[in-house]
Amino acid sequence: MDNKIINIAGWILFLISAIGFIMSSLGNFWSMFGSLFFLAGCIVFLIPYFFD
Repeated sequence: MDNKIINIAGWILFLISAIGFIMSSLGNFWSMFGSLFFLAGCIVFLIPYFFD
């Protein structure tokens, strides 16, 4: 497997876990705040893979 594919797969797993954290933190402001920043961080790190 290519390293780029492995990296993208890893970031997709991070996105899935971020979505899970968001779902589990519904109703708790600070947990939701942290979960949303985690999701945003994952998306920021994925941007270079889609825009070369």
